[in-house]
Amino acid sequence: MRQSQAETRRHNVAKRSMTKEAKQLASLIAGLRESLDGILKERTSAKLTGAEMGLLDERRNNLLLTIAALDDRLSAVQGLIDLGRPHVIRVH
Repeated sequence: MRQSQAETRRHNVAKRSMTKEAKQLASLIAGLRESLDGILKERTSAKLTGAEMGLLDERRNNLLLTIAALDDRLSAVQGLIDLGRPHVIRVH
């Protein structure tokens, strides 16, 4: 009986932890998308040199890669929660 209670407690803690992580990831992704919109507006509104355009393009590409990676992570976390298989993920 105790083992079952401990297992249920671990499961609930993991689910809360992963739900919190999913909310944080969604918020972070939204903020990065706003930054991306700002870069796109800056790129189209001002007269920029070739070097400045290149710098903005590099920043845009880095943001797109970061957003894609965070989207993948969010999908994985949500998938585990939906499957009822949450677990605490330790990052070293």
